[in-house]
Amino acid sequence: MSTLPARSHGPDVGSAPTHDREMLEKGDVEPVPKSSDISVHEKYLAMGAPLEDLKRPKHFWQYFQRCPSDLDSIATQPSVFDDPATLEVYQPPPEYENSHRFDPEARWTWREERSVIRKIDWRIMIWASIMFFSLELDRANISQANTDNFLQDLHLTTDDFNLGNSLYRLSFLIAELPSQLVSKRVGPDVWVPAQISLWSAVALSQFWLSGRTSFLATRFLIGFLEGGFVPDVVLYLSYFYTKTELPIRLAYFWVASYLTTIVSAFLGTAILSLRNSSGRAGWRYLFLIEGLLTLSVGLASFFLMPPGPTQTKAWYRPKGWFTEREEVIMVNRVLRDDPSKSSMHNRQGLTPKMIGKVLCDWRMWPLYILGIVHMIPVGPPQTYLTLSLRNLGFDTTQSNLLSIPSTVIGLLMLLFTSYLSEIVDSRVAATIVLQVWALPLLIALYTFTRETSQWAYFVVVTLITGFPYVHPIQVAWASRNSHSVGTRTVSASMYNMFVQAGAIVYANIYRADDAPLYKRGNRDLIGVCSMNIALYIFTFFFYRSINRHRDTKWAKMSTKEQLVYLETTKDEGNQRLDFRFAY
Repeated sequence: MSTLPARSHGPDVGSAPTHDREMLEKGDVEPVPKSSDISVHEKYLAMGAPLEDLKRPKHFWQYFQRCPSDLDSIATQPSVFDDPATLEVYQPPPEYENSHRFDPEARWTWREERSVIRKIDWRIMIWASIMFFSLELDRANISQANTDNFLQDLHLTTDDFNLGNSLYRLSFLIAELPSQLVSKRVGPDVWVPAQISLWSAVALSQFWLSGRTSFLATRFLIGFLEGGFVPDVVLYLSYFYTKTELPIRLAYFWVASYLTTIVSAFLGTAILSLRNSSGRAGWRYLFLIEGLLTLSVGLASFFLMPPGPTQTKAWYRPKGWFTEREEVIMVNRVLRDDPSKSSMHNRQGLTPKMIGKVLCDWRMWPLYILGIVHMIPVGPPQTYLTLSLRNLGFDTTQSNLLSIPSTVIGLLMLLFTSYLSEIVDSRVAATIVLQVWALPLLIALYTFTRETSQWAYFVVVTLITGFPYVHPIQVAWASRNSHSVGTRTVSASMYNMFVQAGAIVYANIYRADDAPLYKRGNRDLIGVCSMNIALYIFTFFFYRSINRHRDTKWAKMSTKEQLVYLETTKDEGNQRLDFRFAY
């Protein structure tokens, strides 16, 4: 949340304040005790440790060190909770599940905060990535199946394959919002493991596919059961991370997708070889073995996903994962970063009225539009990568292994753009990179003929499919501009629904009558890519103009008028005058 014009894009990151250390040296306050010494620490807190905003880094490498060199200096950042007047406005309600750990006077050191973040990364983030790995494994193994005569065995055409992908995306889209609503009511710690277990059961049943009807049915069911998984997990992660930490964590979350591609390429090569030894198609064993693997992840997730920061205790985990002190740090640092995160209980459902308000929020529509179009220029080449390699004359093993270079390039570009978004403090500058990257490569691909070397085609398609994946940045961007938990829940689904709609579009751009060079399709991709560059520029000026208008209006108000507004306004979410959009 951004509550003041001066901090429209969140707190800056840089060197730590030094005046609190000077006060310690002068003896004005007692030295910072070890985190385990609670009684002394309470006395230290009572002294009123000074706070100071983080400064923006001067050097690139400082972005990789999210805290200052003096780890015993105060990490607690200034917020609306430091002023008694605004504290009353933003006080977490009693029904908020973490309200018992809220303490506006809480102070902690960078050493403590770094320790807590590291613990969250190990306990929460790694398992979230493993769950995403299972999603990608069941979603993407159709590409490995394509290298093993999958279409021929089931008497399918490429148009049938396109229809299957379209049904998958359509059902995924349909399930997005209902899945989010279920997750918000029962909690992601219950719904997400159930999702993984259900889609894994359908995925492994593909071992018994018999033709076009069963292929289309399983594609639809897998998509429907997977729908909503990503926004569910993103909302879940927002309970633990601040808005400046989440984009980088989401980048590493999507690294799991790239690792899945690499692992599945090797795993698929080994499993598909069973065709020669068993007499049955290797792709059948691919679906069966990988489905059983992801089912085990789903069952384990019931035990490895706590509901929230202060709810990690269970009958099989009686001591929980975090101490009381760590829970205080987790809750207060997240609320100081975004007080709106206490606006709803993590098992509080959404009303139709709340959903309607989010759907009518025109301020979010530029992001939804970008969700539709941003992947279209690179989607068809990525979907047809392994099939195109087979058509070029590479065998099954070569086609699977030759897909790895594009995955490695994409992984590196994903991390690059995610850090770039924070370094330049601009979501548009980081996300438009995808379109600038793809445009010249698509033009080169369009010029290819039947006489073009297969290796030249491989290099260009590898670079196209190794595109900078900016979807994680845009997911975090949509979350950040949503402001409240309720809005964030629905807008996350809305954004992902538009992304799936875009996938349905690009699943039908490469047609059988345009094969094998897809001249018509590539010409369309070039046009969309050019349009996208203009849309990103428009989005930049759209959000900047709203922020400047609010800056002017807020500056004209006296301090008393600003306080009255905060206490009496009926504006909600990103409609609030004290909210600033990220762009």
